[in-house]
Amino acid sequence: MSRLRIFGGLLLLFAASVPAAQESGPLNWDRALSDLGLVDIQTICPDILVELKYATEDNFLHKNVYGDLKKCYLVKEAASKLAAAQKNLAALKPGWRLKVFDGARPRRIQSAMWALVKGSPQQPFVANPKTGSNHNYGAAVDLTVVDGKGQELDMGTKFDFFGDLAQPRFEDTFLKQGALTADQVMNRRLLRKVMTEAGFISISSEWWHFDAFPTDEVRRRFKIIE
Repeated sequence: MSRLRIFGGLLLLFAASVPAAQESGPLNWDRALSDLGLVDIQTICPDILVELKYATEDNFLHKNVYGDLKKCYLVKEAASKLAAAQKNLAALKPGWRLKVFDGARPRRIQSAMWALVKGSPQQPFVANPKTGSNHNYGAAVDLTVVDGKGQELDMGTKFDFFGDLAQPRFEDTFLKQGALTADQVMNRRLLRKVMTEAGFISISSEWWHFDAFPTDEVRRRFKIIE
């Protein structure tokens, strides 16, 4: 047997022994995102709570697509704005805290999500990884508010509820119809108040989503996270 064939066989054995996680991307997302200049939001504001829903099975995909990524990262300016939003909330409601469900989302994870929803009724709610979303640039955050007892405020729907009831543009209509209560709408408005006063932009289709900058500015100033 030639040395070339032996060497080739050894390479095949080595490749077969490499864990799938090593083939698919960095084993240490914290290091990878930090190296890109993104900020772990709890390092600048420990009062903010983090529960990345896509790192659990408690999401509309019913699948953990984030693996070991458990911390919320954002570009520096967005992280500073989020810290300001927490300060705004604490001034209005001492002891209350923001709770983050999602922040920076690498595009390879966006691709995994897209593969799961493509051709399904959920497809319109997941950005095509070819264009990406502001999450893929570390410039968007999904979150809610918890009270002094650590209980999430009632926002009328769960996070990632894809229906009209979750859309702020219909709140007044649903309030008149009784589908949303005054307390639920007030809770949403509190979240919007502290976030927009910190410089975030709310959207009309999801009560939990806020952009740190307009989309065209995000694309111009920041690089997509691969």
